[in-house]
Amino acid sequence: MYGGVFDPEKTGQKIKELETESSTPDFWNDKNRAETLFKQLNEIKETYIPWKDLIQEIDDIDELISLYRDSEDEDAQSEIEQSIENVEKRYKPLRLKTLLSGKFDKNECFLSVHAGAGGTEACDWAQMLMRMYLRWCERNGFKVDIVDLLEAEGGVKSVTMQVKGSYAYGYLQGEAGVHRLVRISPFDSNKRRHTSFTSVYASPVIEDEVEINIDPSELRIDTYRAGGAGGQHVNKTDSAVRITHLKTGLVVACQNERSQHMNKALAMKILTSRLYEYYREEQEKDHAQYAVEKKDISWGNQIRSYVFQPYTMVKDHRTGEQIGNIQAVMDGDISQFIESYLKWASQV
Repeated sequence: MYGGVFDPEKTGQKIKELETESSTPDFWNDKNRAETLFKQLNEIKETYIPWKDLIQEIDDIDELISLYRDSEDEDAQSEIEQSIENVEKRYKPLRLKTLLSGKFDKNECFLSVHAGAGGTEACDWAQMLMRMYLRWCERNGFKVDIVDLLEAEGGVKSVTMQVKGSYAYGYLQGEAGVHRLVRISPFDSNKRRHTSFTSVYASPVIEDEVEINIDPSELRIDTYRAGGAGGQHVNKTDSAVRITHLKTGLVVACQNERSQHMNKALAMKILTSRLYEYYREEQEKDHAQYAVEKKDISWGNQIRSYVFQPYTMVKDHRTGEQIGNIQAVMDGDISQFIESYLKWASQV
């Protein structure tokens, strides 16, 4: 009944053991070990308790059904129906989490959007996707920090966001790839239909889980004045940082923090995350598990198409999932695509 996620008896016993250990007098003598144990305990509880509560609620409903099986009490029947509906709503996200078993699925996520060729039209499309992800995060309780933003005429040339919250990377990993837009361009006075491409890249925020050795001699660090909305928000110093990893050609940037030192630290964190992905893909090109390899931002490589004209349809080319209400999708309603991708990826 637990969907094969864990053995409830063993998991419950493990929780008791960890709680007993955490209550010993000398527990905090080793701070690092204590923090590791608490992290392990919270992760187990985060998985175990919601399922335990759900199973208990199902048992309660089963008792109600048995009690009122032959009754014509409409209030009781209505209560049972409402309880079943609530259980179904709680079950779906819990079941979805069972698909998130990758090494870094529980981590936060760096999500980047880059406009392809096409000038104003492509930059507008990149900004639309940025808004879509911000709305999805807002709907699902994730906090977002804009790490780096390069604005352009008509929209955004590129943006890197740090999505904060448990399982952010697990949910968003399937968004990595090329996104294709088909619409009548608002920037074309002749009202012709245009096709635009934007790439999305996802990588897990990596703290101390892996060790990536970065040779300082392979880095080029540039500083520049951070952009802003004008007036008091324009930075007067060269606090923004761009780091180029010469060996791989990876480029990361950060201008969100107040000081050059803080921007450099966060940019190095992003670079570490990207390098992990790069080296992993080099070793497992045929079995990528944690991020989708970047492809040319062009026709034929898209993972998803968004068609505004001559009909409205959003279709994921990997899973076949499609939605006709394109406005809802652009307003952040992409959970259906995320769920179908995770199911598809678990079978590949």
